[in-house]
Amino acid sequence: MGLAALLRERPFSLVVSLPANDPELARAAVAAGAQALKVHINVLHRASGTQFGSLAEEREALREIQRVAGCLPVGLVAGGHARVPAGEVAEAVAMGFTTISIYAHHMPAAWLGIPGAHWMPAPDFTYTPDEIAALGRLPIAAVEASIIEPEGYGQPLTVSDLCRYRQVTDRVAQPVLVPSQRRVVPEDVPALMRTGVRGLMIGAVVTGKAPDSLAAATAAFRSAVDRL
Repeated sequence: MGLAALLRERPFSLVVSLPANDPELARAAVAAGAQALKVHINVLHRASGTQFGSLAEEREALREIQRVAGCLPVGLVAGGHARVPAGEVAEAVAMGFTTISIYAHHMPAAWLGIPGAHWMPAPDFTYTPDEIAALGRLPIAAVEASIIEPEGYGQPLTVSDLCRYRQVTDRVAQPVLVPSQRRVVPEDVPALMRTGVRGLMIGAVVTGKAPDSLAAATAAFRSAVDRL
């Protein structure tokens, strides 16, 4: 089962975005109860400060993360710009990374035709509700609601944020995944679910970058999800 399928089939899922393509971080996440993982290539990740290399540079670590994940879905961020070669994305899909995410404004239109790819494009804070609705009418599998302004990263989740997530879920038929751009806490999980989102993806803002802190955060959020 791919990540997009997991989001469709479960009422609410916990995804762990690894702050580095490190198998030890993957082991910590899996052992603590992650229901899916997410890895990256071709991007400088804002929250973790990690520079992720090309698929060729990250391939060995990604293969090992897949082995660690076993039957758990592993999604992939294809890059942080519009210059990623389509052939690299097609190769990642062939490796088993079928759910691919990238900011929608970085995603070349021709990528929609890459066989086997299940797209999870991300609108950012600049997208209007009408643009988000239009995104949902394209042949995509899910939406990653990365809609928090950069200056708001790491701040507490607010009711205003919930309203904005609800605007997304009201406008697209596909499952919506919320990344932890805010410093969400396990107690926020029920409120997030009530907005209609189908999953929370915790990353460096809440997990830290070490295996121990990542495991502790994952276990706490998995417990909150299991109580829903």
